[in-house]
Amino acid sequence: MKNKTDVKALEILARLASVIRDRAASGDDASYTAKLLAGAPHLPAKKLAEEAVELALAAVSGDQTQITAEAADVLYHLLVLLQASGLSLADVCAVLAAREGVSGIAEKAGRRK
Repeated sequence: MKNKTDVKALEILARLASVIRDRAASGDDASYTAKLLAGAPHLPAKKLAEEAVELALAAVSGDQTQITAEAADVLYHLLVLLQASGLSLADVCAVLAAREGVSGIAEKAGRRK
């Protein structure tokens, strides 16, 4: 049986992705998400990179509260970038599913360059 906490976490990500899709369609100037998407692809990519660096620095600091906050920012900005690229969390999960059971070293060696 699946861990209920993991299922709830995935439901939250799915809801967030849905909100991002709705904001993309709204064109609302007061929406931060809509503003990021209006600056696509550069602005969402830039924000994701910034948040990833902040997460890495938080991880080095060892501050779990800061790590989780920055990880949340990374997930949000990743979903925005996926939306801007015409992709979804399901698309990413399909790639992960295809990699399941394959050694990370073998998978990386088999990638096209």
